[in-house]
Amino acid sequence: MRIVCVGAGPAGLYFAISAKLRDAGHEITVFDRDPPAATYGWGVVYWDDLLDVLYRNDPESAREVTARSVLWQDQEVRVRGSSGGQTAYFGGYGYSMSRSALLDVLARRASQLGVHVQYGHDVAAPSALPEADLLVAADGANSRIRGHHEAFGTHIDVGLNPYIWLGTDQAFPSFVFSFEQTSAGWIWFHAYPSVAGVSTCIVECSPQTWHGLGLDVLAPDQGVRLLEDIFKRPLDGHRLLSRSRGAPAHWQRFAHVTNKTWYQGTTVLVGDAAHTTHFTLGSGTRLAIIDAIVLAHSLHEYLDVEDALREFDRHRRAELHSVQAAARTSMAWFEHLDQYIDRDAVAFAHAMSVRNGSQNPWQYQLHLATQIAAVRTARRAFATGRRWYLARRRGEGTYNQSRQTTGP
Repeated sequence: MRIVCVGAGPAGLYFAISAKLRDAGHEITVFDRDPPAATYGWGVVYWDDLLDVLYRNDPESAREVTARSVLWQDQEVRVRGSSGGQTAYFGGYGYSMSRSALLDVLARRASQLGVHVQYGHDVAAPSALPEADLLVAADGANSRIRGHHEAFGTHIDVGLNPYIWLGTDQAFPSFVFSFEQTSAGWIWFHAYPSVAGVSTCIVECSPQTWHGLGLDVLAPDQGVRLLEDIFKRPLDGHRLLSRSRGAPAHWQRFAHVTNKTWYQGTTVLVGDAAHTTHFTLGSGTRLAIIDAIVLAHSLHEYLDVEDALREFDRHRRAELHSVQAAARTSMAWFEHLDQYIDRDAVAFAHAMSVRNGSQNPWQYQLHLATQIAAVRTARRAFATGRRWYLARRRGEGTYNQSRQTTGP
């Protein structure tokens, strides 16, 4: 089969890998408008469930992802208002890596399997592409390919809160939420380690705070300097980094993308072109990769392309319904932060943890216990054993202790 894929992000590259693994006879070309190693954003975050999927589908690239990832343990919620600062804690752990490192791993693996990856190729319309049996639109939330087909039934809801995706040379060992009260209102960041010495730092606030601080009119570098001053305590004097690809980062509002169908004829949507989930859910990369695997599997199982796309659409859109609903709920919670922020840090953190639904009473008691340092130490020890078990179950080999970082 001749397959053309537009977009060399996680969805496009991992689809190419997955399709080639199932049928080496496919002729697959991936086009991307950017040069090699250029990427928006800083880091991606994921959990053991994605590693399980990666090792089942392609152990070769999974080992590379593992080797270039870092481990974070625990989550901190820091709240600093007019009366001083408090910190609350969540248990748990996760993994993260720089987005550029992930794309490098996937691009090299795709090329190794015989996929033709062409960078610097800006595709304005499907007519500019070579003839193919299948066109995979993996070109993001603002997909140009999708825009040429009204039949997808695309609907985009734009969130209220402005946010900006930055980096910092503060090497956070944990996933950190930091909320700072200013004269214009509350502003906060979500931060996690991406690579040695660098963390991802997503800053968010209400429109009122954004305008009140003048972030809507300040030049990009001036805005970043103001944010450094606001967050000087949690950043401990470290810099915020704006330029991940030469151009400064810019403020944006989250676009929640849904489609009535994910395929039209022999064109199919994957990843953010098909669906988006708010960054507070931390699932975008995982969902894109699962899209890629399911699409490749459907093409392998069904001889007729339309049958394969129909099955992919039926299966994945049904799965994404509840995930996107949870993402909308999470986004809305942060858009109405003022309803919760007047609580003490422990109560506020608990409200954040249950923003997608209620929990059992014992889970609240565990949350209270997690505020005790000895309990956090015990939970990390248990998590270390769990990681060891999961790594061996998926055939990861000797667990690499050097990837660990130490939480508070």
